Amino acid sequence: MFHASRRTLASIAVCCTLVAAACGSSSKSSSSSSSTASAATAGAKLTGSLNVFAAASLTAAFTDYKKTLEAQNPGLSITNDFAGSQALVTQIENGAPADVFASADMKNMQKLVDKGLVGTPQIFAKNKLEIAVAPGNPKHITSLADLEQSGIVFVLEDPSVPAGNYARQAFQKAGLPAPKPASNELDVKSAIAKIESGDADATIVYVTDVTAAGSKVEGVAIPENQNVIATYPIAVVKATKNPAAAQGYVDGLVNGPGRQALEARGFLPPS
Repeated sequence: MFHASRRTLASIAVCCTLVAAACGSSSKSSSSSSSTASAATAGAKLTGSLNVFAAASLTAAFTDYKKTLEAQNPGLSITNDFAGSQALVTQIENGAPADVFASADMKNMQKLVDKGLVGTPQIFAKNKLEIAVAPGNPKHITSLADLEQSGIVFVLEDPSVPAGNYARQAFQKAGLPAPKPASNELDVKSAIAKIESGDADATIVYVTDVTAAGSKVEGVAIPENQNVIATYPIAVVKATKNPAAAQGYVDGLVNGPGRQALEARGFLPPS
């Protein structure tokens, strides 16, 4: 009986060994298959159409990124819609067909987060404010305090626009009264256009806007202790019909060719 029991136990041990080996092989196979799938997904080309809603200050950088991404993914077609972040939020709330939303502040992005309209936002860039004046600075503007002197036509973005909100914070940090601009524009491009056309002497936009305008305007630096850092978040719109391409676009912006496009246009890194 004792010997029979030993044979039984030996048989059980062999079976257990075979089962364990099979399970290990299956586990390795499953893990290998999963890794291959992940690699395939990571290397997959982006296809289909993509509507990107982005803050006006991102125009140059996102246009560059669009060209690069479409060249790398021949089956991808990107349409950029640039406007003030607050205007884009309203459009998305009203059902506009956006796949990705990039804001110039968290305040406007949070409105869509609170309504469950976008996924988790990621910060992808930062920016600084700068005074924009006509070439040669004919009115000799050197500070925020100069902007509301007699004889100077000063325009600003509306308080609902991220740049307009940031600019008013800068006035507050400088210990100055709230500004009283000649007009409140709906985005930074409109404000810059007023300087380029000669309809205004000065405005406050982002450093990158002054750079993008080239020789049409001149920048006057705002001291660090008065400046305000703008934070840019991006998120996939939950109603997107092309989630793979939308996420691929965001990923490439956070860690890819989009980051290079932003840095080339003067944007600061996200951290």
